[in-house]
Order: sequence, then structure tokens, then C-alpha cells
Amino acid sequence: MACNRADYLERTVKSVLKYQSSVASKFPLFVSQDGSHPAVKQKALSYDQLTYMQHLDYEPVHAERPGELIAYYKIARHYKWALDGLFYKHKFSRVIILEDDMEIAPDFFDYFEAAAALLDKDKSIMAVSSWNDNGQKQFVHDPKILYRSDFFPGLGWMLARSTWDELSPKWPKAYWDDWLRLQENHKGRQFIRPEVCRTYNFGEHGSSLGQFFKQYLEPIKLNDVPVDWKSMDLSYLMEDKYLKHFADIVKKAKPIHGSDLVLKARNIGGDVRIQYNDQPGFEYIAGQFGIFEEWKDGVPRTAYKGIVVFRYHIPQRIFLVGPDSLKQLGVNDS
Repeated sequence: MACNRADYLERTVKSVLKYQSSVASKFPLFVSQDGSHPAVKQKALSYDQLTYMQHLDYEPVHAERPGELIAYYKIARHYKWALDGLFYKHKFSRVIILEDDMEIAPDFFDYFEAAAALLDKDKSIMAVSSWNDNGQKQFVHDPKILYRSDFFPGLGWMLARSTWDELSPKWPKAYWDDWLRLQENHKGRQFIRPEVCRTYNFGEHGSSLGQFFKQYLEPIKLNDVPVDWKSMDLSYLMEDKYLKHFADIVKKAKPIHGSDLVLKARNIGGDVRIQYNDQPGFEYIAGQFGIFEEWKDGVPRTAYKGIVVFRYHIPQRIFLVGPDSLKQLGVNDS
């Protein structure tokens, strides 16, 4: 997905082609440009390994609230047009979406190919992402581990045509990613995400105006460890198995309470769990450790059943556990 950054597009395409060339027949590459920025069009057309699409939309944009950036409306229109084209004109059964400010990991395509089997079999999975919001190098360790999450991560993600059939007719005018995070749209379905990111977002200059870049995006760890996804058993991620799988890990973590949580966690060394009682309580604890504090529609970023997990003093895991998370997991906290 591109618009007006030819240098960014070049960096992204170069990264993709490095790993896509050997699997091009399975993963045909398209660049969709929103608008008519000549340098972007010229750059996209200079590659014979991809198909160029151009979205020309001259309909004026009317923001619904004063002060809103028009760009977010244009992005939502472009997404709908491009995905309609790939699913309905080109008849793909699954599509992976990247934006023009991303580099990919060497195992990006193998990861998505392995995860596609999950997406096809388990209708409680809405999409598969290559992104972990808390994927900064100080918070990750194991490149083989995947999680289910109630929070849509975006940033390099795959969805199936059956899901697009449902989303396309009601696609929002703007802020499509936050719209997908609303309960009324994901309807309790979940997302697969890795512990270690398979995309790196280098877009310091863009519609989100670099607000998070220095703190959250720049320190992201892009996976550089070879993983043999073809031989990995990912059945633990299926809905009927995952609850018990995750509950067993959380159950073994040592509960800690009170003040000086960071210090206490450091002194324990093994996995720990810390309960929070509400959103302000979560934000306070998350702030102490330096992970994302943000929630959308009652769900913290990366959470599963209200639980946010990250590494700390690797390989120790910290689980921030919501007030009824253990009950949802069937864990008796006695």
C-alpha cells in the first residue's frame, strides 16, 4: 500500500523481493498506489516482478469531526478499493497487507504460509499478524512462539476472503484499524501474533506523524533467527487447545503484589504474574515496565483474556492479569 513516498516504497519493495523471489509463484506481489504521485508510480512500474494498481479518487473528503486528518479517510478508501480488487477481481483466497514503510524478516513468507492453515481451519481467528506491539528488543526472546490476542495488531497482516466478504460492505470512512478493534466488528474473534516481529516499521514520517516512532517503533526487534515453520506444530493455537495451553503457562507464574513491582520481578527471576484491577491500574503498571499502556474498546494492546505478556530480564515472562482473567482461563488462584 503506497501513496507519496517513493524512497520508502523502494526500501519496502527491496526488502520484500529479497525473500519473495524464491516463493513468487505462491506469493504474487502487488503495489497499490493511492493517488498520482509521479515518482511513486515510476518507482513501482520500474519493477517487473510486481503488478501495479492505481487508486484515483477525486471525490472530496469530508471529515466528520473538526481537526481530523483527511489522510485517515483517504487511507480507509484506498484499503477498501485495493482489497476489493485483490479478492474479487483477482480472486485471491487470502491477502497479506503491507504498507510502504515496512521491512520484512527472512522467514516472513514461511510464517504466513504456516499460519494460513490455522486461518483456514479455525474460524475464531479473524486475521494473522506479523506484529507485536510490545515487540521492542528488551521485551522479546523466543522467535518460535506465537500467541492469540483479542487486540488487532495490524502492521503486516493476512486475512481470508470470507472475512473480507463480511467487512467490505460496512468498511468505515476512516480509522479502519481502530474500527477493526471494536467488539461489534471482530465479534470476539481473535488474532495470531508472534512474540518476535516479522515486520519492522521504519516510517518515521507519515500520517501518524512519528508520534510513537522513537519510543515504540524504532526499538522493535525484527526476527533474524531461522525458524523451520514447515516442521512446527501450531495446533496449540487452535481455539479448542489454546485456552488450556495458555492457562498452564500463566498458572506456573509466581504472583507478586504491592509496590516496587519491577524490583520484585527482577529478584524472582522466573515467570511472574501481576494483577491489575482496572484500566488506570494497568496503565500505571505498564508505565513502570515501559510497555504500551493503550487500550481500545476495553482491550489492552496484545492482550488475550485481559492478560498482557512480555519478557523482562530475558527469558523471564511477566503476565499482567486482569480482574477476571484467571476465571476466564479456568485457573484457580488460591
